[in-house]
Amino acid sequence: MLPLKTKFILNTFAIALLITVFSAHSSLYALEKFSVAGWSKPISEITNLLSEPDKGFFKAKGIDLGYVPGTGGGSAITNMLSGAADIAFTDPASFYQALDRGEKLIAIYNIYPQNVFNVVSPKTRNITKPSDLKGKKIGVYSLSSGTRQNLQVLLHQVGLSEKDVTIQVTGLLNFAPVMQGQVDATAATDTGLFVGKLKGLKDVNVIEVRNYLNVPSDMFVVTEKMYNEKKDLLRRFLSAYKDCTQWMIDNPEEAAKIAKTRSINGRNEAVNLEIIKIRNISSISNTTEKRGLGHFDLDLLQKGAKTFKELGLIKKEIDITTVVKSDLIPK
Repeated sequence: MLPLKTKFILNTFAIALLITVFSAHSSLYALEKFSVAGWSKPISEITNLLSEPDKGFFKAKGIDLGYVPGTGGGSAITNMLSGAADIAFTDPASFYQALDRGEKLIAIYNIYPQNVFNVVSPKTRNITKPSDLKGKKIGVYSLSSGTRQNLQVLLHQVGLSEKDVTIQVTGLLNFAPVMQGQVDATAATDTGLFVGKLKGLKDVNVIEVRNYLNVPSDMFVVTEKMYNEKKDLLRRFLSAYKDCTQWMIDNPEEAAKIAKTRSINGRNEAVNLEIIKIRNISSISNTTEKRGLGHFDLDLLQKGAKTFKELGLIKKEIDITTVVKSDLIPK
């Protein structure tokens, strides 16, 4: 038999070990809830986020990820400000306009550094440049979407405004109105154009917004309060987002399979693959090649803010260095 003192030491050690294991086990599953306010419904191009139940990138960082669908970048910011979500997946135009209204916001990650917006029209309409849009009926995803705001950019480039055209809300990825002649043109994105062509859209002219103002398409934006008070949580979120983005870039075929069950428009795996490849391209730029995923080109964003003011889309001067921060982006 073991001496009483030895038994006591062994029992104490065993209890301590159990406490350690239990604590580690508990901390592993003590996930912190964190929700993204999206600009869209759960569609295939954001499969990196939607893959969380399958891949667990955010869980690995101690985050219980949620997603709040939206109807454009403006709605994403509105949902975040209402408390429905913690971070907004939004576009620079919506960001500029919210700042112009006096909202205290900080952009912390450059999701898509490439401008992916365009205006598409049948060749029979003979719309080849922004000035040709005068007097035309033009579709947009929603009134708070990046499609509308980037359309405004094109119009202002040639001295036009929305008063010179008729705006019609067509809904997300709905090309039926332009194909059926209900609108003369429709504002869309690169992936949207791909989907439209699959649905029978052909013989079209495409005006690329990047040729007029190549600001990023989407960014992660938080409130000033969240930025100042939840930096550890935000760092973990961005680290997980960078991981899931790199995974989708490296494994588009796997992502396309997951999109079949996780996205509302992902039934066709081959289509998913093409959309994911297009979106992967927009995640990369000269800046990200040099500094890593998520980094901003501040000069370009400042040019965007300046242009928006010149075009009358915002009234206030915006100093980008005070509202765009890169310190939380993972190395």
